[in-house]
Amino acid sequence: MAYVVTDECVGCKYTDCVDVCPVSCFHEGPDMLYINPEECIDCNACVAECPPEAIWADVDLPEDKFQWIEINGEMSNKYPIIYESRGTKGEPAEAPADSSSQPS
Repeated sequence: MAYVVTDECVGCKYTDCVDVCPVSCFHEGPDMLYINPEECIDCNACVAECPPEAIWADVDLPEDKFQWIEINGEMSNKYPIIYESRGTKGEPAEAPADSSSQPS
């Protein structure tokens, strides 16, 4: 099992989850974060830190969000690791208007 960031993160990109991750498995794309499933240790710490509730255990994903398992796996290999939150806790970090990380 691994945790997955879903479309609720697109455009708001809160980064509070990054600070509680003990293994630095979050990667930062242009307008959202991704979790590397190979690095995630399933600790569940990030879920409570996500105001838009964008983080799910892959086994609990609703069927209409299954594509995010593959998206996180692919995009986490494309973008750099983010090691600490940016901005004020509980507020989204600035996100570019580019939406290239959304699934088609």
